[in-house]
Amino acid sequence: MAKRGGFPGMGMPGNMNNLMKQAQKMQRQAEENQKALEEKEFTAKAGGGAVEVTISGKKEVTKVKLAEEVVDPDDIEMLEDLIVAATNEALRKVEQESAAMMSKLTGGLGGLGGGLF
Repeated sequence: MAKRGGFPGMGMPGNMNNLMKQAQKMQRQAEENQKALEEKEFTAKAGGGAVEVTISGKKEVTKVKLAEEVVDPDDIEMLEDLIVAATNEALRKVEQESAAMMSKLTGGLGGLGGGLF
């Protein structure tokens, strides 16, 4: 005979309360992790260090550093490419850090909650 109330396989109603508490705790931890990520800076270089771009955890460029030798008025396209490459690498570092934090939080449960935080 089927049990009344609750969810099948969930057992006692107290388990639902525990599940809600765990979800709230996970949400708080995700918010704390996001704040910590936003306070970090990520730097990447291109062209053997000729171009250096720093990005915040909020994915905002905070600094661009250029070596004098890379500033060639006859080859602006190369400089543009190096800036793009360094910026994209710094953004990848932000994404990797974010994914690592989420993986640690969810215990490697894959996409669980991935779109929620």
